[in-house]
Amino acid sequence: MIRRILVALDLDSDTTVATRYALEIARRFGARVTGVAVVDMGSIEASVKGGGIGSMYYAEKLRENLTTEAREKALLLTESFRKMVEATDVKHTEVVEEGVPFQRIVEDMKYHDLLVVGNDPHFFYSHPKQQTHTIARIVQNTIGPSLVVSNEYREVKRVLIANDGTNESARAVRRFIHLEPFGKDLEIKVINIHDADSPESELILQMSKSYLEEHGFTTEVLSVVDSDPKTCILQHSQSHEVDLIVMGAHTKKTFTAEKLGDATSHLLDHSEIPLFIDH
Repeated sequence: MIRRILVALDLDSDTTVATRYALEIARRFGARVTGVAVVDMGSIEASVKGGGIGSMYYAEKLRENLTTEAREKALLLTESFRKMVEATDVKHTEVVEEGVPFQRIVEDMKYHDLLVVGNDPHFFYSHPKQQTHTIARIVQNTIGPSLVVSNEYREVKRVLIANDGTNESARAVRRFIHLEPFGKDLEIKVINIHDADSPESELILQMSKSYLEEHGFTTEVLSVVDSDPKTCILQHSQSHEVDLIVMGAHTKKTFTAEKLGDATSHLLDHSEIPLFIDH
């Protein structure tokens, strides 16, 4: 059951859409929504670095100005959120925090059931178009599921679940089933994409169908041979006119770090419909 929903507040238009999704889910469960605005102190510090000793005074003044400006914009965001939520009967809380945005959100998610966030957040409020890579870090590190939305709201009736048989996919499906963020009156299609004929694909799909139907969800399955899962998922989401994609957040190892996999990153960047992601 969903009792607490965290909404990451940003200056982009998708924040209003994220709030609308959060309110819809909160009304279903009688849940509380928390709007959090984070003053990105890390980006502020990075923007004032450089220069010699003589520039330290100006750097300090710039830091003060950027911090003041960011705090003011954060307060405006929480105020706009409050006004939007007060038009409903949903319980709500507004919070302004300071620090590294993805770290603050990950920490807050330890005490919330679902995160709703726009797919292109820019928490450096003083320079709202600067890319901060926050969404990838949130998805990769948070312990709870994320509903990542674009700048268009749509009622969720048709759902595409991308299941490749991995633990990440299984966790996403289980979390979606157990939370039921959009109820059970859904048309669900489970897709498994593989690059050659695969008996394992049929097993994954039949197990998925059985599991979902046991929980009361009407389910169809689809096995697809394709070498490019990320493009295939988007194409099928469009051709079947689905309203939501459910998927696991896959990661890959590099020499220096662990990063989101290609399919996850591509869908975060290109999907025009919401993604329910868990890892």
